[in-house]
Amino acid sequence: MKTSRMVLLSWSILIVLLVLVELLELTHLFTLPVESVLGDPLVFVLALVFTTVVALVGAIFIGIYISARILSPSGFTPFEEEMLRMRTDLRDVKAAVEEMRRGPGGPPPSPPAKEAP
Repeated sequence: MKTSRMVLLSWSILIVLLVLVELLELTHLFTLPVESVLGDPLVFVLALVFTTVVALVGAIFIGIYISARILSPSGFTPFEEEMLRMRTDLRDVKAAVEEMRRGPGGPPPSPPAKEAP
């Protein structure tokens, strides 16, 4: 799944703007006086509701993204593929050892033990 350049550009611009606003607040070039919060409590409540809604929507999108990544079928990892190859090699070695143990006229081999899956 490849994201388009326009989406990456828009998210980058948004992040840069938010970092710029934060820097302006830290340097006190852009601050809101505390009296405005106390003077108009309705604006304060609306800001809290807006922040809560945005946080919930963001959490939902992050949850969807993480669950999609976890539940998407991606096949075996390289480690699991190597373990499967080693299992096959070990089975071949066991068969060769049994063949050598039987020899040309020895007793028939005992039945192989069942392997756990």
